[in-house]
Amino acid sequence: MTTSITDPHSRSRPNEVVVRHLGLDLDVDFATRTVSGSATLDLEHLAADATRLVLDTWQLDIASVKGADGADLPFELGTPDPVLGSALTIEVGAADRVVVHYATSPEARAMQWLEPQQTASGKPFLFTQAQPILARTWIPCQDSPGVRTTYDATVRVPADLLALMSAENPVERSADGSYRFSMPQPVPSYLVALAVGDLEFRPLGDRSGVYAEPSVVDGAAWEFADTEPMIAAAERLYGPYRWGRYDILVLPPSFPYGGMENPRLTFATPTILAGDRSLVTLIAHELAHSWSGNLVTNATWNDIWLNEGFTVYFETRIDEEMYGEAYTHMLLRLGRQDLDRAVADEVPRDTWLELDMSSRDPDDGPTKIPYEKGSLFLRLIEAKVGRERFDAFLRAYFDRFAFGSMDTATFLAYLSSELLDPAGVTFDDLQLEAWVHGPGVPSNAPEFASDAFDRVDAQAAALVAGGDVAALDTDGWVSQQWVHFVRALPESVGFPTLAAVDAQFGFSTSGNIEIATAWLELAVASGYVNASPAVDRALADFLTRHGRALYIRRVYERLAATEQGRQRAREIYATARASYHPVSQGVIDRILG
Repeated sequence: MTTSITDPHSRSRPNEVVVRHLGLDLDVDFATRTVSGSATLDLEHLAADATRLVLDTWQLDIASVKGADGADLPFELGTPDPVLGSALTIEVGAADRVVVHYATSPEARAMQWLEPQQTASGKPFLFTQAQPILARTWIPCQDSPGVRTTYDATVRVPADLLALMSAENPVERSADGSYRFSMPQPVPSYLVALAVGDLEFRPLGDRSGVYAEPSVVDGAAWEFADTEPMIAAAERLYGPYRWGRYDILVLPPSFPYGGMENPRLTFATPTILAGDRSLVTLIAHELAHSWSGNLVTNATWNDIWLNEGFTVYFETRIDEEMYGEAYTHMLLRLGRQDLDRAVADEVPRDTWLELDMSSRDPDDGPTKIPYEKGSLFLRLIEAKVGRERFDAFLRAYFDRFAFGSMDTATFLAYLSSELLDPAGVTFDDLQLEAWVHGPGVPSNAPEFASDAFDRVDAQAAALVAGGDVAALDTDGWVSQQWVHFVRALPESVGFPTLAAVDAQFGFSTSGNIEIATAWLELAVASGYVNASPAVDRALADFLTRHGRALYIRRVYERLAATEQGRQRAREIYATARASYHPVSQGVIDRILG
């Protein structure tokens, strides 16, 4: 299904001529940092008089465009825009297939080329990251989440490396470095993904496994042991998993996100390999995307809450199935803390659920609002109509709109007719306008009790009141409690107390990115980092070693709040920037000016 909604971030015209299938034939060249070859596009003419195919591109070198018979077709590249790129207009007439011969630019923003010293194996690595509108930087396509295509690909890489895609994948290297892929389910362009590296595979269950570099793969397999039960839990909630296999690829540290929900092959950050399975709820999140986002996709990036808000809600339902309500309430409380911080940091218009990104790069949008406010709104609906009724509604929603797109207005109409009206609940009962088209968090937001966090609050209060760090009762605390503890300490707590806390608990050297980020934020905001060379070294190591945009962004934002901090941030960034993915570079460039 192709949406009739106009996407402000795509120049394509899918309501005239739409791409139904993509066939890639590509060579990966690490020396030139380019991918070259062809894209064969199978077309459907939706308008009787439509004779032009319009594609999105960004700095692609278009060598030629040919018809199915090999004859050249006229084409024109439009004026380039720094965000949207250039429209590629092809005179296709009545043709139902075209072949675009092209090469990418070394600056293609979807692609990160890693040198051997940047990987665990000492071999080069390539991965793509196309969300939200970066697919056009490596594939000529209709780069809108409202347009879905099936695809297949032939990809040739160096013979000592393994190639993987968001498709049916091999588990071993080929002898000649040539690989064939097939994705029979239609997906939006941002979910077409490629990775090439020194990779090995370990099974996790009958339909799941993990790929990673050789020194990482066994630890990752141990960390992700709950993957198969998570799939079963998700299916009990909202119906069958429709993508065949669910595999995970652990990428090098420069990967800019926690995870990317590429169908059949989640791309994951190594920062979730904490060694104690404490951060694997991220896998629940990416798995949930197999329904919310991948199966039913936001029509435009203004509607991203229909993707991420639903996924956070679904993720926490999986967590509850797996680990219980008490554990889930800790996650929900941390999510509310993140939401409150985001509301304070963002301009009011960016705290609506339905965003207005029309004149902006969607990568420059709010971070946590669509996720946490969206999830909280769904929790409110659940509370109003009852869980059993809400679950039935969501399952029917995923079934009815499977492999299609959804915009906010259509969803709200469907919500009203299929759930709220039969349950006797009105939009006013929900304060729906305040949630969807209003700033901040409405007053009727659900709250979540947590005895585990109450115990943490008591210990933090005792410490702030002058208690001995060594006397704190922290036995049995889990990762979420430690994050809450650090966040509960005020910036004014005093350097001696912070030094004692760090000496006792080792926050500066924590291998848990959630804990380490909360601690460094506190150390920077309190000024303690300026008084402790050890913490300053930990800060520089953290920002140089990690490329996960959400977490480095938080620390850089704290640093940028003062002139001294901004200067230190720029010093560190001068060294670290080259190792960051273009997505992370763009985020930090904006923070540091």
